[in-house]
Amino acid sequence: MRYTTIGSDPATARTVSALALGAMRFGTTTDEATSYAILDRFVEAGGSFIDTSNNYAYWVNGTQGGESEALLGRWRRSRGVTDEVVIATKVGGRPTKPATRLADHAEGLAPAVLREQADRSRERLGVDRIDLYYAHIPDMWHGTPLADTVAGFGELVADGTVGLLGLSNFWAWQLERARRLADASGAARADVFQYQHSYLRMRTDIPDPRFGQDGEFGTADGSILSYVRAEAGTTLVAYSPLLGGAYARQDKPLDEAFDHRGTTNRLAALDAVARETGATRNQVVLAWMIGGELPAVPLAGFSSLAQLDEALAAVDLDLTDDQRRRLDEAH
Repeated sequence: MRYTTIGSDPATARTVSALALGAMRFGTTTDEATSYAILDRFVEAGGSFIDTSNNYAYWVNGTQGGESEALLGRWRRSRGVTDEVVIATKVGGRPTKPATRLADHAEGLAPAVLREQADRSRERLGVDRIDLYYAHIPDMWHGTPLADTVAGFGELVADGTVGLLGLSNFWAWQLERARRLADASGAARADVFQYQHSYLRMRTDIPDPRFGQDGEFGTADGSILSYVRAEAGTTLVAYSPLLGGAYARQDKPLDEAFDHRGTTNRLAALDAVARETGATRNQVVLAWMIGGELPAVPLAGFSSLAQLDEALAAVDLDLTDDQRRRLDEAH
């Protein structure tokens, strides 16, 4: 396993595995026995970075979420896992009543919500402190001022409820504004940013297929990548790096957002490198992300040990400078 550091303050920074395990479906569509087996294998291989949310996975059974956190809490207790495994969770996207879609019922990011949901997440996870706490999505429902949200997160860090902060799916201007507000007030700022990111690039001139929003909302477009590159001590965590199986499975077609010439050219380059290395498409994608000029931490979920083992093997795959150049230049 390879490792990286998240957090810019040496006093609170954490060393985590270069591959993060997504637990979104654990406890719902991935049963408990399979979830435990995947978690066990991941940790045995040196994995130490697990991701969940307070709303996972409400849409499966029409709940408010929390099933994934609760399963992780049971697993931690059964295995005696302590702080050697960093668990990240999120707040802001939990429905305020049982639902299968958010509609107008998302909890938002008011300070009182942050505090209440941090306590509930800690209870489900069985931890005293949340290692990494993300704002899941911008507060598009309640209009909470960003300054209030920043202050609320800062208080959670100051009193030890939370270790590190993150922002997920925010517009680039919101990242900058939130961090500058934190700096101005002396509060802890977010150093970890979670976005959809993969080798293939989405179009940003059509509504985002995942959120129904214009353009790059939720996607690590050029503005997000350039921001991470410019801001020392920040980390990009990339969710859906394998595009839900679309790189490998014919029954998982790419979304229309990938229907452009660049996709064809990039897939050709990807296949060429896969042949040269003897690796799978998925493994080349993960290796490209982990070892890139702007490294990202791929955050991938798995429903079987075979899928996890394929990804673990990618961590040690070294691409040559020429292979990286050809992958980067395909467009």
